[in-house]
Amino acid sequence: MDKKIVIIPTYNEKENIEKIIRYVFNLHQDFDILVIDDGSPDGTAQIVKNMIPEYEGHLFIKERSGKLGLGTAYILGFNWCIENQYDYIFEMDADFSHNPNDLIRLYECASQENKDLVIGSRYCNGVNVVNWPMSRVLMSYYGSAYVRTILRIPIHDTTAGFVCYKRKVLESINFDNIKHIGYGFQIEMKYITWKLGFRLAEVPIIFTDRTEGTSKMSKGIFKEAIFGVIKLRWTMLFHGIEKYRKKD
Repeated sequence: MDKKIVIIPTYNEKENIEKIIRYVFNLHQDFDILVIDDGSPDGTAQIVKNMIPEYEGHLFIKERSGKLGLGTAYILGFNWCIENQYDYIFEMDADFSHNPNDLIRLYECASQENKDLVIGSRYCNGVNVVNWPMSRVLMSYYGSAYVRTILRIPIHDTTAGFVCYKRKVLESINFDNIKHIGYGFQIEMKYITWKLGFRLAEVPIIFTDRTEGTSKMSKGIFKEAIFGVIKLRWTMLFHGIEKYRKKD
């Protein structure tokens, strides 16, 4: 049976974390959960630790000393999941903007259609975003179009944070050369995965903005994603994909 795990990065998610954990564990497919908490002062980590005895062997937490960035949180999680031999590794937010039911759809696409990276996409079938102001929808949609144009990557939702990787993809990437730490990390990982020759797919989802807790989006994070794309393309032109390929 395939071993599947969902990585959930958290910072001040006390309103959501218990609910999202219980929701995932109640799905009819089996998923483990790894929470990466960046020193949440609101007690998010303690809520998770209190739940671990109930879900022993299936719920795990890694705590960090402060806000060290989304990208480094996921890399920590990727390495842990590789060491523990998980076959399918998912990224998902804690705030229910990603519907946990869609984990099953991403997994089925990866396993049944033999895809190596499956993206829960807001934009592959129109624009499927709920509760965002129009300015943010336009910024995100056209930002992804800009990335697609610069990198020539055949993906509509390049900044999506709801994805499923097969372990072999993550085992192939040299994380030491991943430089983005915000939403640019999502672009960089998709681009490298594609350039390494892995098979990508998008599954349409409906993204619903959080109703509880506080958004972590900022102009600085968005700027890193947009301007980092040019540097990423430049790096690939002059250094090639071997810079990112993990050596045996």
